[in-house]
Amino acid sequence: MSESAVLAANYLRGRLRKTFDLPFDAPCMPEFVLSARKLKETRGVRAMDVAKRLLDYGFYAPTVYFPLIVEEALMIEPTETESIETLDEFIAAMRQIDDEIKSDPDFVRHAPHTTEYKRLDEVAANRNLNLRWTPENAPAVEKVAAD
Repeated sequence: MSESAVLAANYLRGRLRKTFDLPFDAPCMPEFVLSARKLKETRGVRAMDVAKRLLDYGFYAPTVYFPLIVEEALMIEPTETESIETLDEFIAAMRQIDDEIKSDPDFVRHAPHTTEYKRLDEVAANRNLNLRWTPENAPAVEKVAAD
């Protein structure tokens, strides 16, 4: 199974290398890193913006800002069970996001657009930290009846 994950990661890396900045141009293991550094400098679009926009396409957002040695890092880690069709859909989504950044960067900066919850106000969240769990601030969870 791990061979499949490595193959999938290298397939994605090879197909996205001309669309996004690739800080390490070498074969990878089960994940690889892209960088949105140039997008931030030229269009004001951050790695977090790209990750949030992927949610609109039905993909889980990749790990952002890690590894710390890569500015505006997007760590892409396909699982070993992803089909070639799903990998190609991911590539198409990333290329579409790149096109959106070129034509309307504000649209990408304000993603996600189709999810139930919108973007967190990061500044307010950092200034007003809530680090204690209480029933009042707990998210609503639907209870499932036991069989």
